[in-house]
Amino acid sequence: MEPRPTVVAIVDDDPRFLEALGDLLESAGYAVRAFSSGASFLKEASLAEIDCLVTDIGMPVIDGFDLRRRATGARPDLPVIFITGNAEWIAAARADELAGGRYFQKPFDSKALVASIARAVLGRK
Repeated sequence: MEPRPTVVAIVDDDPRFLEALGDLLESAGYAVRAFSSGASFLKEASLAEIDCLVTDIGMPVIDGFDLRRRATGARPDLPVIFITGNAEWIAAARADELAGGRYFQKPFDSKALVASIARAVLGRK
């Protein structure tokens, strides 16, 4: 029996970014589940199958921090990595919300993001 591939869920309301990030992570060997909103992730994702959540912070209705709170409420061991293009979100965040190399500001180093996902997934296994 082959091991299950690592599944990374991406949540971002920018369809072009969502597609590009999905392509990047698939090329790095991850299985990707892409969602255009926090609501669609919460409705459609099976949290038991997700190994890491990568979410934009600044989204309408359910922002990345609220999405993390809801997802980790149901699944406390789920690693979450934040991405944003808006520095105002950074200023509004508490330091513990962005700790541990799990925060990236657009544009970011794609290799650093892939490495951060690998560390996050290994840290929970």
